[in-house]
Amino acid sequence: MNSTESIEPTAQSHRIDAARIGALARDFGPLIALILLAILGWVLNPSFGSWTNITNVLTRSAITGIISVGATFVIVSGEIDLSVGAMVALIASLMIIIVNQVAESTGNLMLAVAAGLAAGLIIGLFTGLINGILVTKGKIDSFIVTLGTMGIFRSLVIFVANGGTLTLNSDVREAFRPIYYDAWLSVPIPVWVLALVAVSGAIVLAKTRFGRYCRAVGSNADVAFYSAIRVDRIRLVAFVVQGFCVALATILYVPRLGSASSGTAVGGELEAITAVVVGGTALRGGYGRVWGSIAGALILTLIGNILDLTSIISVYLNGAVQGLIILGAALLQRGSRKR
Repeated sequence: MNSTESIEPTAQSHRIDAARIGALARDFGPLIALILLAILGWVLNPSFGSWTNITNVLTRSAITGIISVGATFVIVSGEIDLSVGAMVALIASLMIIIVNQVAESTGNLMLAVAAGLAAGLIIGLFTGLINGILVTKGKIDSFIVTLGTMGIFRSLVIFVANGGTLTLNSDVREAFRPIYYDAWLSVPIPVWVLALVAVSGAIVLAKTRFGRYCRAVGSNADVAFYSAIRVDRIRLVAFVVQGFCVALATILYVPRLGSASSGTAVGGELEAITAVVVGGTALRGGYGRVWGSIAGALILTLIGNILDLTSIISVYLNGAVQGLIILGAALLQRGSRKR
């Protein structure tokens, strides 16, 4: 037997093994990292494993997790949305204004809450639609579009708040509180909302035509176009889904803090993108899993929770840790592409 012939199959088998290991790391890496991080937290502080702390972590993860579901669709389709944090601030501000005005004019607290919920969803869908139209019809890169709308949304918040802070009427806040603070079957409402959004998003991305088209557009928009896929429509809908998810998260966020200002949800876009990338979604588009994004959101919250409980490093460095995580995830993705 020729020595060259015996070497080639061996080299090929090594490449196949490396590809399989890379695929397994991509598919199960976020879950493994989440489990290891939970074990680390429990070892460092036994109170980490208490039901109170677990529900606290899950509840705090809900807002980032819900937003990251929408971000998954946007990134899988090959785009990016840097405006989600500013979008939260704008939706929260307008919701508070509308809720307070309806409560003062009618005296009906439940009507005020219902008006706030409807307004939040409509504003979220509208802002997502604006981003989508500017990207698809305006033919502007999504990075530039959402960087611009991020500034616009923040400025609008400053304008409507007159440079200050908008606060929920105390009576209205009491009526609003159950949305965030109540529980069903001992599980907080935000966790149920996160689970519903995650399951729905996972089914849509993995099992529906829209999900397949998102992956196709993100993989190669030109090939998708010549395959009769309406590329612009897919991208537009992805941004609308992002707006809807941001609106849901904001509805949970408002009763938690009861106020909004230009500083609300600063860095929210970093958390959402980090959760998606840590969850295994390719920054270049074409591949992603909703459950991975949820795992990424939980990982970020667990890191903050461990820092609070153990004081290993200053909690003020939480943002730096998130930045390092997203850089590390990007480097791993770059390495897997080279293989």
